[in-house]
Amino acid sequence: MVRWRDGRGELVVRGPDGAVSARVPLEIAASYRARTRGLLGRDSLDGALLLSPANSIHTFRMRMPIDVAYLDRRLRVVSVRTMPPGRLGRPRLRARHVIEAEAGAMEGWGLGVGSVVEVVREED
Repeated sequence: MVRWRDGRGELVVRGPDGAVSARVPLEIAASYRARTRGLLGRDSLDGALLLSPANSIHTFRMRMPIDVAYLDRRLRVVSVRTMPPGRLGRPRLRARHVIEAEAGAMEGWGLGVGSVVEVVREED
């Protein structure tokens, strides 16, 4: 399984044909503390947040609805949901990573079930 450190990077979204459909600024939350904090207390997000490892999320104490993409170990999208604040998402058995973004963003990126993403970390 891929393991990341907290930091920043770029999310490259590829459609089913392999063509790049979007490049999105990315925050990586890999430590327990960063994953627990997530999007809590934020009013907006520029780009996306990757939680890893993760196979479920909640939106308690969030201020905005979010899009959630569940990724398998090969970074293929297995499920996409839009969740309002105050909800508990069901765990996805094949999911190993979760991407969160503002509601509606993923559709604009062309990210859906079957899409494959790539994470490009910024060099430290």
